[in-house]
This record gives sequence, structure tokens and C-alpha cells, in this order.
Amino acid sequence: MSDTGLSRFLGGSPAQVLLRLVFLSFVVGIILSALNLDPLDLITMSIDFVERLWNMGFNALGRLGKYLVIGAMVVVPIWLVTRILAMGRNR
Repeated sequence: MSDTGLSRFLGGSPAQVLLRLVFLSFVVGIILSALNLDPLDLITMSIDFVERLWNMGFNALGRLGKYLVIGAMVVVPIWLVTRILAMGRNR
């Protein structure tokens, strides 16, 4: 009977899995209480972390864009002058 689809999916008999989950939930609950953490606090901290990463990413893209424009202000005119001079030599 331990070879049924449900047992394979759960990783053991339903009663054993339920007992393991109850035990692990109890242990994790004790640890979180000792650390003074609440599950909702963990969710809030995770959302804040993702938002900070998101904002840092767009700030980084903005800085990269700024560097691109500053560099282009120097590179494009020099490239344009060299292309114009090269056209004069090829004729």
C-alpha cells in the first residue's frame, strides 16, 4: 500500500507525513518565537527586500544611461570627425 500514487507524492504514508509536518512546524514555531519573528514580519521583510532590489536596479540603469550619454557626448563627435576626414582621403 505504500506504493500508491499519494504515498509517492507525499514521500511516505499520509500519517507519517502529517506527524513529521506537525513536529517540524512545532520546532520552527519555537525557533521563530525565540528570535521574536512573526510570519507576517517575514513576508513584509521579503517584500521590502524585493522592492529595494527593484529600486536599486532601476537606479543602476539610470546611472548607466547617464554614463552612456556623457560618453557619447565625447565619442560621437570624434567618430563623426574621423569619418568625415576618412571620406576626404578615400576620394
